[in-house]
Amino acid sequence: MFLSSKEPTIGKRLLLQSFWLVPIFLLGCADNDGVEEVDRAVLENEAVGTSVVEEAKGTSSQVDQPEGATSPKPVLPAIVTDLTGTQVIVNSVDRIIPLDGTVAEVVFALGLGSQVVATDLSATYPPEADALPEIGYQRALTAESIATYSPTVLLATEIAGPPGVIDDLRKLGFPVVIVPNRSGPEGPPEKIRAVAEALGIPELGDELANKVAADIGKATVTDPSSRPRVVSLYLRGASTQLVLGRNSATHWIIEAAGGESMAAVLDIDSSESISAEGLMVVAPDVVLVPSAGLDSVGGPNGLMTIGGLSQTPAGKHGAVVHFDDQWLLGNGPRVGSLIEQLALVLDEARQRQEVSR
Repeated sequence: MFLSSKEPTIGKRLLLQSFWLVPIFLLGCADNDGVEEVDRAVLENEAVGTSVVEEAKGTSSQVDQPEGATSPKPVLPAIVTDLTGTQVIVNSVDRIIPLDGTVAEVVFALGLGSQVVATDLSATYPPEADALPEIGYQRALTAESIATYSPTVLLATEIAGPPGVIDDLRKLGFPVVIVPNRSGPEGPPEKIRAVAEALGIPELGDELANKVAADIGKATVTDPSSRPRVVSLYLRGASTQLVLGRNSATHWIIEAAGGESMAAVLDIDSSESISAEGLMVVAPDVVLVPSAGLDSVGGPNGLMTIGGLSQTPAGKHGAVVHFDDQWLLGNGPRVGSLIEQLALVLDEARQRQEVSR
């Protein structure tokens, strides 16, 4: 059974994979779409026998825009103090460039997508954002490539780089607003409000943030009968194979969905290399992985060649679930639906535990 949201174009996914091979990029990716239905298909997996891989179909995953968000009327200039303590004056939102995929998703959800002129490579949702011109990857930007689009406002998170590029853009006269990218259930509403404030539509931001917070609360599993163990892996081929830690969005999402995150069991905050011994000791019931990462190791069969994984309960049952990278790692407005879909997977893992007792 597979869980996956809308897939980015093949070219974009290949570019993203090549960028994410650089280890320094990993911390931000733990740097974040309502699914209305889940397509469930049992797939044969020769490596693990009766493997069942979960894929969430997210093409219909969409946060409803707040009432009136289709034609917002920004109140400008917007004068904001961003995450770095810098005061930024935004006089126009006619040419917006989000330097982060989830930030782009927020702009579209607020109804200003038609004014986005370019995005970075991590923007894969909604499809309109995926189709826009690209200014590079958010960790490998150049002021020159961005300047060619004459943006009236740029929206970024702290991971935008390399160091100095934000200063260069500001020296060229472009307003750059750094918005929060905090993990945890407070993160998505906080990010939404910051983006909306910078765009001069704080009331719409409050509406959407409140809706997303309510979605998170509704989806959160508060008293599960048991908590299946879930390991969240960040993979980019053979060269980058990591267990994501407590600082990643996946940690709190796993806990909210009624699982036990291996980041807590292993006591890791950022990310660490996969250890065969460690995997066998923690014995995860479910493996959670971004879609591009699963592809990079050759799919479910390739995943099971990672040391020790095939010997865990997850490996023996083929309990692998993958979601589109932006949906899983971005901590964005669709996270409530993500929790719901993961909770379904954990329900099945719980049933397997009960049968095996």
